[in-house]
Amino acid sequence: MTDLAFLFPGQGSQFAGMGQQLAEQFPIAQRTFSEADDALGFAISEICFQGPEEELKKTVNTQPAILATSVAAYRVLEELGQRPSIVAGHSLGEYSALVATGCLGFGEASRLVRARGQFMQDAVPDGVGAMAALLKLPADQLDGILQQAAQGQIVTAANFNSPDQIVIAGHAQAVERAMQLAKAAGAKRAILLPVSAPFHCPLMRPAQERLKPALDAAEFRPLLYPLINNCEARFVDDPAAAREGLIQQIPNPVRWTESVRELGRRGITRFVEVGPGSVLIGLCRTIEPALRGYKFGEPKDLEALLAGLAN
Repeated sequence: MTDLAFLFPGQGSQFAGMGQQLAEQFPIAQRTFSEADDALGFAISEICFQGPEEELKKTVNTQPAILATSVAAYRVLEELGQRPSIVAGHSLGEYSALVATGCLGFGEASRLVRARGQFMQDAVPDGVGAMAALLKLPADQLDGILQQAAQGQIVTAANFNSPDQIVIAGHAQAVERAMQLAKAAGAKRAILLPVSAPFHCPLMRPAQERLKPALDAAEFRPLLYPLINNCEARFVDDPAAAREGLIQQIPNPVRWTESVRELGRRGITRFVEVGPGSVLIGLCRTIEPALRGYKFGEPKDLEALLAGLAN
């Protein structure tokens, strides 16, 4: 066992052009994108490589696009002999993590996240829901703010991203009220997020109900590496528990702060953010400053990554 974790990003890390250089330089990455195209029946690779941004931002495309890019990056690292002792993924990234463990087949995962994106988009009509990031809100203020803001509607914590960043989700008016209350309670900022649906809150229960039969029918195999899951921030090494975690994460908050702290408790000292962007590096730096973080989503990242992991 090593002290290395692989962490996989979620929605919001996408950008037009992601994965293209990986596919051009590494045949295993090119094969991964071709596998995704075949599984989905359309060229998700072209949306990753070329955009346009409007297509890539659609949840139904974003989710399989990030999965494909993350798995392509993981397979390059695997070919180079880099393997983790434990994995985790932020929201959507939990699917990438489970593909890396061998628990979930990549083709099946691609179809699942495409459906997940569609069901999440369909769960709430446009304009009804919203999400907002609350920065540096005093921790003891959150519950009271959410209760006061609800006024018969739904607004809950959606992502415990770091001690300095909590994302809330729910009905748009309730989210707006919570933003104003948070600023009055001492939050440094309250930022409305440019998302198409209020993820990880009870308004997503219709999406959970629609996706559950597909997850129940999917094959979940033994995990090569254990997972720290989103919905409970707990150690998972059983296929049934991995499946249940994907079902429960849809209407429940992402407990990322607790997940990263659990990595530290289990002896992890280094991690690689595997996939597009570097959102998780920034969050982990705030949660556990002692963790050394590296990224790998493009060929240019490789030299610094391998040098860091060699030390």
